[in-house]
Amino acid sequence: MQLGARIFKTGIAISLALFLANWLNLPIPFMAGIAAIFAIQPSVYRSYLTILDQVYGNLIGAAIGIVFVLTLGSNYLTVGLAAILAIILMLKLNLNNPVPLTLVTIIVIMESHQEQFLQFAGLRFSTILLGILSAFIVNMIFLPPKYENRLFASIHEVSEEMIRWIRVSIRHASDHSTVKSDIDKLSEKLDKVDQWYSFYKDERSYTKKQQYVKARKLVLYRQMIITSNKSLEVLKRLHRYENELTILPEQFHMMIQEHLESLASYHEQLYMKYVGKLRPEHSETAGAEALLKRHEVMDVFVREINLAHEEESDGFSAYRLMHILSAMLDYEEQLEHLDLLIIAYLNYHADEVGSDLENTI
Repeated sequence: MQLGARIFKTGIAISLALFLANWLNLPIPFMAGIAAIFAIQPSVYRSYLTILDQVYGNLIGAAIGIVFVLTLGSNYLTVGLAAILAIILMLKLNLNNPVPLTLVTIIVIMESHQEQFLQFAGLRFSTILLGILSAFIVNMIFLPPKYENRLFASIHEVSEEMIRWIRVSIRHASDHSTVKSDIDKLSEKLDKVDQWYSFYKDERSYTKKQQYVKARKLVLYRQMIITSNKSLEVLKRLHRYENELTILPEQFHMMIQEHLESLASYHEQLYMKYVGKLRPEHSETAGAEALLKRHEVMDVFVREINLAHEEESDGFSAYRLMHILSAMLDYEEQLEHLDLLIIAYLNYHADEVGSDLENTI
């Protein structure tokens, strides 16, 4: 686990829950600390959803525990039966997340042997709710995360790494096992990017303008992620068919290398344009001039493939080469779409791009 804001927030939430429980003289105050652990979340909105689920779940658990004690008594068997009933009911209500804390609530309440059982059960239930509330307060006040910055930084980082590997791979300067290992790492990083995107999507906007800007940004960042996935697919194809690439005709190989270099440069320019380091029209014109038109590229590729196919030798396979070409064209299409989205966004919301994003490039 990496050291981060959530670790500090967890510690603060536990301390706050224990302090409040002792200050209010609630029984078994450590239960408030345990409840805070279950309730801490990476974002304010998720914390809000969690506190609702936990309250509902613990109300159900408290009700089941009280009913079982008043009707069947409290022993090992009834505690187990109450837990089973609570799990079934929670699953039926689609309340999966609060199940562990609900079971803790049932055990804590049913293990109470005080004469004034209902009063003591209510105090124990209040202690758990206090822990949940403490976690929510900490999420609201302490170290509010800036998920947009983390999202953009992670997208840019993984894209830059893939672009470097594409440039190295097309020149046959990479080590096969190293590339294979890094491809797996890049896939894991893209999974992490999806997680940051989910966290950023969960953040709430409180005005109509903020909601409108947020909706455009979500579309834009989703396209950045799609484009990064396409560049990873190109890298995978280059790695898989590296032997076929080494025996390509020199002219054909140089054509692919130049085209991939243009795509890589285009990709880098788009991030610079988004943060304001390039003019909005720069990659729209210069990028288009730098890239060969798609239909012209395909005409040349088809012509060369047919020629190579007629003279096929030394294991060269035009069919396998088409896998690389199709990935390149798909990558190019996504870059062009991302370019259009960035231009449209900057035309309306250029002032909304945070200056701190510029520091990530």
